[in-house]
Amino acid sequence: MRSSLELAYNTDTNKLVIPEYGRNIQKMVQHAVKIENNEERNKAAKVIIKVMDLINPNTRNTNSEEHAQKLWAHLHIISNFELNVDSPYKKPEKELYHSKPDEVPYPKNDIRFKHYGKIMEDMVKAASELSEGDDKQKLVKHIANLLKTSYLQWNRDSVNDNLIIKQLEDLSEGRLTITSDKLRDTNDIVRSFKKKKTNNKNYSKNKPRRKYHGSF
Repeated sequence: MRSSLELAYNTDTNKLVIPEYGRNIQKMVQHAVKIENNEERNKAAKVIIKVMDLINPNTRNTNSEEHAQKLWAHLHIISNFELNVDSPYKKPEKELYHSKPDEVPYPKNDIRFKHYGKIMEDMVKAASELSEGDDKQKLVKHIANLLKTSYLQWNRDSVNDNLIIKQLEDLSEGRLTITSDKLRDTNDIVRSFKKKKTNNKNYSKNKPRRKYHGSF
């Protein structure tokens, strides 16, 4: 059985709650909600907050307290207010949430591997600082498979698993590693790309054309 952290790349149609943070953060939050142990759930929440902060450093202002409170509020919103954690701030009320969060600008930092993007590098960095344990192992497996999928989207011919392992180690400065048996099969990933492409073509083909009325 696959880890709950693995992405269902082509079947996941859940709408992003806060699109600026991306689907990876939403998946991490959904995983944290399901953690039964209170201590481990709190640890996971702090890691997610750290990754969210790394993703949008340009939103920081002179009031660091206000910025931190905003991150925790966004965390609760992404979890649909279902995440039970010991937040340092008052949990926002679901009924009072109506406003759209501030847009998260893309960071301008140099990206080491452009085909992975800055968000992936930030996730690797955050995972590197996580305490050893089962949750960290699951997160590393999840990240490694994201790296492999991203690489194949950039170069779909093939990829050597050892290359993915090496780049994970490079991005984490040697603090994270994984064995090849934890990575998804390359052919399975490529087939999922082709299936998605076929489904998109069929949707476009069967999509009803818009009718225009009146003269121009």
